[in-house]
Amino acid sequence: MERIKIFDTTLRDGEQSPGVSLIPEEKLLIAKQLARLKVDVIEAGFPISSQGDFQAVKTIAEKVRDVEIAGLARANIKDIDRAWEALKAGENPRIHVFIATSPIHMKYKLKMTEEEVLERAVKAVKYAARYTSNIEFSAEDASRSELEFLYRLFTEVIKAGARVINIPDTVGYAIPEEFGRMVRNIKENVDNIDQAELSVHCHNDLGLAVANSLAAIENGANQIEVAVNGIGERAGNTALEELIMTLVTRKDYYNLSISQDTTQIMRLSKMVSSFTGMPVQPNKAIVGENAFAHESGIHQDGVIKERTTYEIMDAKSIGLKENSLVLGKHSGRHALRDFISKLGYELDEESFEEVFVKFKDLADKKKKLRSVDIEALINNQLYSKDAVYELEYVSVSTGNTVLPTATIKLRRDQDIIEKAACSGDGPIDAIFQAINEIVAVDNIELISYKIDAITEGTDALGEVIVKVKINDKTYTGHSAQTDITYASTLAYLEAINKYMTETLCKNNNTVKV
Repeated sequence: MERIKIFDTTLRDGEQSPGVSLIPEEKLLIAKQLARLKVDVIEAGFPISSQGDFQAVKTIAEKVRDVEIAGLARANIKDIDRAWEALKAGENPRIHVFIATSPIHMKYKLKMTEEEVLERAVKAVKYAARYTSNIEFSAEDASRSELEFLYRLFTEVIKAGARVINIPDTVGYAIPEEFGRMVRNIKENVDNIDQAELSVHCHNDLGLAVANSLAAIENGANQIEVAVNGIGERAGNTALEELIMTLVTRKDYYNLSISQDTTQIMRLSKMVSSFTGMPVQPNKAIVGENAFAHESGIHQDGVIKERTTYEIMDAKSIGLKENSLVLGKHSGRHALRDFISKLGYELDEESFEEVFVKFKDLADKKKKLRSVDIEALINNQLYSKDAVYELEYVSVSTGNTVLPTATIKLRRDQDIIEKAACSGDGPIDAIFQAINEIVAVDNIELISYKIDAITEGTDALGEVIVKVKINDKTYTGHSAQTDITYASTLAYLEAINKYMTETLCKNNNTVKV
């Protein structure tokens, strides 16, 4: 059977979602999980866009094996040089070159003619070929481009060395039947198309990204570009989980070979949601909270008698089965280390010891710990490293007859700073005001504050996700604790620390890795 390649762009196009900014450690963890899922290509970033993006791509190329790592580059020499510098340590690294080809983009954005665009594209691909034969070429806004021009352009860039031709529906304009026909026309009218793989990159502005990608497959595309949870510019990209599970579930229809380990999907989805601060809607296909839930009595009765009456997929196939290892207050280091390893995390000895202490504290409060509890502890530890401010103490006094008051103690290096603040808007607002006065950062605006119970029962672990805007840039913080005021404090402080760390790095002309 023909095999479809999965090209994941969560770390590049996905990170371009408004309000999302991933730190290098987060990008590396996501890349490793994508590798466990066995995607074929990971587009790790746009190396020339920033020093941070360059370093993240470089780190992923160096540390993530058994998968192609791609970096995006505009059709110019500086972008290509920078991309290769970041990618060169990877296994079969891919340079992904793009230039806009639609009349509206060429006229208003590039201010170039068709011939100028063609010449620029060919020159860029030839230059990239000095570094590698693994070159992908994308015609930005292809779905609104003239077909005759695309035929000529693709023919020439393949001659120049491109081995993957990508047809992006950049603004989500295409309709499935129309887009499928476009892919078929390109296959039939580009004489040397057999020398390249044919890829598509669809956006979801009309909610048709997955449908357009499937139409492209039916008409000859053999690589699909996707993002976890469908995140990305504007309304997002083709959702990785939806595309893969459609091909797996309807293998009888598509008759295609899929090599991905689908049991890694749920963990990947939760990881991306947590790191980006973008919650998955409950009714989201495949990975939504309600995707495998049944409340209707008729449905429940049917599923009890035969699961397939109302489920076309097994929840276990995407990794929803709970880990059978039970962790509690009597568990030791060996059991915890083994559990963390099975979750796919790698912690150095210092980080492990700090997680172990917090694990023991949490185990004293909860009768039984699950994988989400442990992952929350690990994620909290990830952000505590090299923090500018560390929380020493928080105390809140509130009630219906008293003014909410928060007392905060923060440590910065060896200095401990204490501040009490009062607010009529509640205890959380008092905590945030106290932190603001200590850190003395101007123009902090709270964009969103969200609490979710990520475990069940009266001792549930509460996850807090906070977004703040500082100097027109958004920073996300999150924490999971049994005490939501404590979790709120840590989440808000984490967002502030991201800003402080970035500011210090810029001032020192260094990048935190």
